[in-house]
Amino acid sequence: MCMQYTIRNVPEYLDAALRVKAREQGKSLNEVTVEALARGFGLCDSRVRQRDMSDIAGSWKRDPAFDRAIAEQDTVDEEMWR
Repeated sequence: MCMQYTIRNVPEYLDAALRVKAREQGKSLNEVTVEALARGFGLCDSRVRQRDMSDIAGSWKRDPAFDRAIAEQDTVDEEMWR
């Protein structure tokens, strides 16, 4: 037994993304919406591989020029705040 839902106030960007996906996959808007909900709750058969960034963790190298540039961004322009 399947349930029927009515979803209101779907933002335009989400509606557009769902419609594009449906068109690309040759599926109905309903099908891609149900799949997106299932995927969002981790209930789909195939899991999407997510990158954990372990390949770059701990690889930071000191760069004095970068540190100076960041420090300059933290400087408050007193004239601007008067």
